[in-house]
Formats: sequence, C-alpha cells, structure tokens
Amino acid sequence: MFEMVPFKRNGLSKRGDDFFNNFLGNFFDDDFFTPAAFMGNSFKVDLRETEDAYIVEADLPGVPKEAINIDYERNYLTISAKREDRVEEKKDNYVRRERHYGEFRRSFYVDNIDESKISANFKDGVLTVNLPKLDKEVRRRKRIDIQ
Repeated sequence: MFEMVPFKRNGLSKRGDDFFNNFLGNFFDDDFFTPAAFMGNSFKVDLRETEDAYIVEADLPGVPKEAINIDYERNYLTISAKREDRVEEKKDNYVRRERHYGEFRRSFYVDNIDESKISANFKDGVLTVNLPKLDKEVRRRKRIDIQ
C-alpha cells in the first residue's frame, strides 16, 4: 500500500491546505522514503539493440528472483514482479511496524524474436533478458518528408 506514503505530485501537496497537514506533508515529501519510491507504478528499464539481439535490463532491487515473472506472447515481452517488506522495531515502550507491498508490470512490443532462445539472468537486483533476433538483416528505413 504505497499510496499511503505521502508525496507531492506536480508540486502540490495531496492533503488539504491547513498548516498541520502541510507540515506533515513537507516532512514526508523529502527523499526520506527513497527505498520505497521505485515501487510506485513501475521500475526503471534500459533497452538495447545489438546486431544479434535485443537486451532488456530492469532494475528490481530488493525483489527476490522467485517473485519475478517474464512472459513473451504475441510479440509482447511482459515483466512483472511483487515485493513485500516488513519492518518491526521495538524500543522502550514504542513499537513500530511497517509493511510495504508492491506489484508492478511493464510490457514492451518486440517483434522478430526467436522465442526458443530467449534467456534471462538476475544478479545484484538487475534482471537482464536477452531476446535473440530471427532475421539479423538490417531493415531499410524510408525517410518521409514532412510537407
């Protein structure tokens, strides 16, 4: 439930305009919660093309390998993952419990792929998917003039 972490959108606080809410908003809007920030709606991805393949690198820090799912269907590569964190801290008479749960998915249209040779590797929080090309010829592009 990462929507419960207050943050600003377009420079405006999500809460009302009263002093107390703005004070709390300014406290939580700092980069104090950056570890959970990537868990919003997406994750960062780099896409590269080599002569023989397309390579997708996705940043998924803190996500266990078992919680990642990769599908390739109808020319769409879909990467989905789930992450659940729990923190419990007991000091003096205070008990703090926090739970963060996130589920996210990204899809990419990639054609000319040899489906039988798709491979994936997950190391140090980075998922690398190798999508070998079927046709290694460089496709000719036609430049279209704008009138």
